[in-house]
Amino acid sequence: MAKSEFIFDLDILDFDNPIADTEAIQKLIPQRYEMAQVTAILSEDVGRLACAGYKDITEDDFWVRGHMPGMPIMPGVIQLEAVAQLASYFAQRHDLLGTEMVGFGGLDEVRFRGIVKPGDTLILMIELKKLRRGRMIVANFQGAVDGKLVVDGVLRGIPIPIEAVKEHLAKK
Repeated sequence: MAKSEFIFDLDILDFDNPIADTEAIQKLIPQRYEMAQVTAILSEDVGRLACAGYKDITEDDFWVRGHMPGMPIMPGVIQLEAVAQLASYFAQRHDLLGTEMVGFGGLDEVRFRGIVKPGDTLILMIELKKLRRGRMIVANFQGAVDGKLVVDGVLRGIPIPIEAVKEHLAKK
């Protein structure tokens, strides 16, 4: 993939000076512990509604031991969770949906084009192509490792009705 085809120019992403670390990310999205899949935010372009971040893949990631023994490859669903968390962070930081929480709304045109393994840094990128406040965000996304595209597609994010979820759980 040519550099110009990435949502962000990978060469200008500054890993030494992230704009948000794990602590700042967790102020805006609820995932914790083994489900936190974004290490830091590297860049935002509010004019284009685009954001880039990354996930450091380590031997300690929860899936390494079982997917697959002796040949750990990051599961595609976890890659998709990482990109969803990046989109959720960006939507919450800029109050794009006007909701307390953004959830996974769907995926289209997803393609896995390479493997992600311990020791890799998975660069995550999104660019919104549709925004309906209070209803949905739709974003093109890409994941890259070592300058190569490993996953891409279209992600949908939807408002999560927090109060309705809390009421439902209280009835149980």
